[in-house]
Amino acid sequence: MTKTTFQSVIDALLETGKPFPKKYLPYFSDIDPASLKLLLDAWPRVSLTVKRTLLDELDALLHDDTIVSFDDLARALLTDPDGPVRAGAIRLLAECEDVKLLPFYEKILASDPDPETRAEAANVLNLFVDLGELEEISEDAYRRAEDALLAAFRDDDADVRRRALESLGYSSRPEVPPLIEAAFAREDPDWAASAIIAMGRSSDERWSEQIVRSLLSVDRAERLEAVKAAGSLALPAARLPLLQMLDEEDDTAIFSAVVWSLSQVGGEDVRTYLENLLDQTEDEEEIAFIEEALDNLSFTEDLERFDLLAVDPDEDLEEMDELDEEEE
Repeated sequence: MTKTTFQSVIDALLETGKPFPKKYLPYFSDIDPASLKLLLDAWPRVSLTVKRTLLDELDALLHDDTIVSFDDLARALLTDPDGPVRAGAIRLLAECEDVKLLPFYEKILASDPDPETRAEAANVLNLFVDLGELEEISEDAYRRAEDALLAAFRDDDADVRRRALESLGYSSRPEVPPLIEAAFAREDPDWAASAIIAMGRSSDERWSEQIVRSLLSVDRAERLEAVKAAGSLALPAARLPLLQMLDEEDDTAIFSAVVWSLSQVGGEDVRTYLENLLDQTEDEEEIAFIEEALDNLSFTEDLERFDLLAVDPDEDLEEMDELDEEEE
């Protein structure tokens, strides 16, 4: 965009009594340095309500459009005087893998006065823990993210501590499983939901019993996260409860999560149930979603067949040695 063109966006931000036109939202994606400077110069004159609404709308657009990126704008707002604006900026950076952001998140977790902002920092660090487990960032960066999250357990705000627990779900540190167990044992629905999120991120089937039990929870959030975790871990023990939920679950979001989790778990009768569901559905969006789930189920089934055909050279050699000994 030209400087003159972006000035019209600035003027719209500063105009009082009118909502900011949504047609201008994409203009903040991959914003060039000159336009960003124009925005930051005018930012103190933008009303607080417009600032917060703008960031919420940019976050919504980010979820709907995989092409847009507001990283440059978000980085510039990490030190904004307003807590909700800082929190909104962090949400816009949820998929940014730049380890140069770690010092900002560490500082926010350690000293930011706004609990919402600290909670968002704890939440976004899940990305760096996951990348660390996959060895896609340096060991130092990985440990810094984990240490910052472990330190966050001393925070006086429960939401900050719960977001930290959820992010640590990806970690293989020995301190983490006891934290998950303790959170689940609280018998507090909010803590149970956070514990289950961490379980689902752990790649560890040790949590199968707790997750399957939570599929029957009367608490919506706990039940929803249990459904997602069962799919993430592809728990065979969750198959029958999930199939039963197809007939009994009234909550639309949970029902959709059940469909997707079944596509991840796979196994006997799952394809039949999903195909029957497809035949009974008339809504075009639901049809598209179920078809996508069936495609994912095919991928799951291919993986299962591959595992069955997998050859372990060492095991095969041992079997051959045993046969030779028997023949002798």
